[in-house]
Amino acid sequence: MSASQQADQKQPAKSLIEVRDLHFSYEHNAVLKGINLTIPRGKIVGILGVSGCGKSTLLRHFGGQLRPSRGSVIFDGQVVHELNNTDLYALRRKMGMMFQVSGLFSDLSVFDNIAYPMREHTDLPEDVIHDLVLMKLHAVGLRGAHALRTSELSGGMERRVALARAIALDPMLIMYDEPFAGLDPISLNTIANLIRRLNDALGLTSVVVTYDVSESLKVADIVYFIHEGVVVAEGNAADMADSADAFVHQFVHAKPDGPVAFQYPGRPYAEELEIPRMPG
Repeated sequence: MSASQQADQKQPAKSLIEVRDLHFSYEHNAVLKGINLTIPRGKIVGILGVSGCGKSTLLRHFGGQLRPSRGSVIFDGQVVHELNNTDLYALRRKMGMMFQVSGLFSDLSVFDNIAYPMREHTDLPEDVIHDLVLMKLHAVGLRGAHALRTSELSGGMERRVALARAIALDPMLIMYDEPFAGLDPISLNTIANLIRRLNDALGLTSVVVTYDVSESLKVADIVYFIHEGVVVAEGNAADMADSADAFVHQFVHAKPDGPVAFQYPGRPYAEELEIPRMPG
């Protein structure tokens, strides 16, 4: 083996995740119909689409919660659905997740919520965990809130605590499932800035699944648009506002008319309104 080949083997691939021809169905409902996309290392990738288009289903394939009916997800060189339980749990240690509803433990303090994954998955002594928890909370601006109960947090604070827990084990990848949903403008902007700042400062790779166009285009480097189970458009986030693609234009500018129909498929409206004649 040449020196250049050895050097190539030591260098990680430029892509952290490769999704290849991914298909998945819930019983007879086909959700993913051949997804192909790439998540480059060190970037923030936005995955956009209307509700029910398969965005969250795609995230579950990243973490191995679902198995594809066809195709594959390759994470850091490993085919996720081919891993046994031991290897799958080891793979998940490289991932952090910020859930749409935060998913914090309601009976634990802010401090203990952040400390939980450290205590569960490491052998670190408590004094080290103490310092690490305060470090993670400081990164999201909530070090002074470590003793609060989750019931005492505002919506924006709760999301920031969830973000601190997502980075607790220094993952390679953080996945955000609708991180902007239900937030006031100040909290929304704060979370968006944190996603950008933490990704760059910690050398992470981030996937943001959302239908919030304005914030995702501000924070993401690359965006993919999913519709009816496939990727219909992709490119640099900065270019999407002026895209001539019909789906992207409708989605970005919130147009009522376009490829995404407002009405659920059915018989023509005029036929539904016809009144049968009474027999003479």
